[in-house]
Amino acid sequence: SLHVRFADEDVCIGPARSADSYLNVPAVLSAAEITGADAIHPGYGFLSESAYLAEVCEACHIKFIGPAPNVIRLLGDKARARRAGRDRRRGGCPSCGPVDGEEKALKIAKDLGFPVIIKAVAGGGGRGMRVIRAASELSKALKTAQREAEAAFGVGDVYIEKYVERPRHIEFQILADSHGNAVHL
Repeated sequence: SLHVRFADEDVCIGPARSADSYLNVPAVLSAAEITGADAIHPGYGFLSESAYLAEVCEACHIKFIGPAPNVIRLLGDKARARRAGRDRRRGGCPSCGPVDGEEKALKIAKDLGFPVIIKAVAGGGGRGMRVIRAASELSKALKTAQREAEAAFGVGDVYIEKYVERPRHIEFQILADSHGNAVHL
């Protein structure tokens, strides 16, 4: 890949399956040790959302280029982040979760009103997401979303929110350093 071709060094951290390579914290730390790296930039997705990696880096005196573990933990679990936003009186779609079974999922979906969407509490990129328009679709979609989330992010937990048919998606990124300097991108 292009970024590897431009790197000064590259280290194989495992086979192609992400659970055996990019999600393998000991393999990532071994690569840092082998190369003498004093910092790890986790890229996007995968371990960039791992509070565990940030904590292990800190314990090993390796700079983690990303948010502090407590911030990752809060924002990496979308159900918990939504609750924190509601607690601080920030808006958002009605939601509930994480969901721990079909019976609870059906009650939540009926309370919110169809259509609803099942979403993975971890990760992103559309993985672990299913739109449900009727109660009859829920069971299969819930199981599928949980399996997909587990395979993609290592966490099978999902939550349910009201589905908005034609949303306007607004997203922003914040780039900050350890001195409190920040830029909104």
